[in-house]
Amino acid sequence: WDDPRMPTLAGLRRRGVPPEALRDFCSRIGMARAENTVEFSLLEFCIREDLEKRAPRRMAVLRPLKVVITNMTEAEAFEVEVANHPEDQAMGTRRLPFTRELFIDQDDFREEAPKKWFRLAPGAEVRLRGACLVTCREVIKDAAGNVVELRCEWDPASRGGNAPDGRKVKGTLHWVSAAHAVKAEVRLYEPLFTQEDPMDVPEGQDWKALLNPGSLAILPEARLEPSLADACPGERFQFERTGYFTVDGDSREGKPVFNRTVGLKDSWSKIEAKG
Repeated sequence: WDDPRMPTLAGLRRRGVPPEALRDFCSRIGMARAENTVEFSLLEFCIREDLEKRAPRRMAVLRPLKVVITNMTEAEAFEVEVANHPEDQAMGTRRLPFTRELFIDQDDFREEAPKKWFRLAPGAEVRLRGACLVTCREVIKDAAGNVVELRCEWDPASRGGNAPDGRKVKGTLHWVSAAHAVKAEVRLYEPLFTQEDPMDVPEGQDWKALLNPGSLAILPEARLEPSLADACPGERFQFERTGYFTVDGDSREGKPVFNRTVGLKDSWSKIEAKG
């Protein structure tokens, strides 16, 4: 009953849903004499509203793509200071190592960039959060044609994330240092059923046919920033640009496991869906 895909209190707790968000959800829907159905998106809204205010930010790359900064030496590695929460200074800051070899998320690169694509692409310049501006110069592929590495150049004058000449760079990506990253298993949860109302089953059809085979995706090669190495079960974080996550009880020393509580709204997905 504590499977995070199950609509039980134990399952929601393991998924990282705060009790405050559940109470807010209940107060919003109220009580009615007749049986009623409420959109699941309302619960997700309540969860985001709660965690947005108090979940510290961290950087995590769920599907790693290696980036090598060709005009940077190992000796030029430095630390960047980033806020734990953009709107709550009381949460303080943390320092992250920035090195010649990094990981970004595979979803942040397109070899053929469509319109309104402000992430990385051949010849494109982006900002790495809190660190600097980089431009993609070369794409490395394996024998099967898969992109396995990007070779980029950084602008040393942009250290901190802004260009002294005032040029505007719209895309900002999260990243982790390859040498310092923590390897982790990340579990992504989707709805348990393939339709909104699993009780609405045609006569003669087994409700089990509506189970969603993609309700759980396990990413075993995620890379996290070093500060997450000692996170304890039940702690909640916002992985920047990705969603809200909690440390699962399956975590062990050196083998952290994170469950996605709820994702962030993805503006690019909306643009892409419109064509």
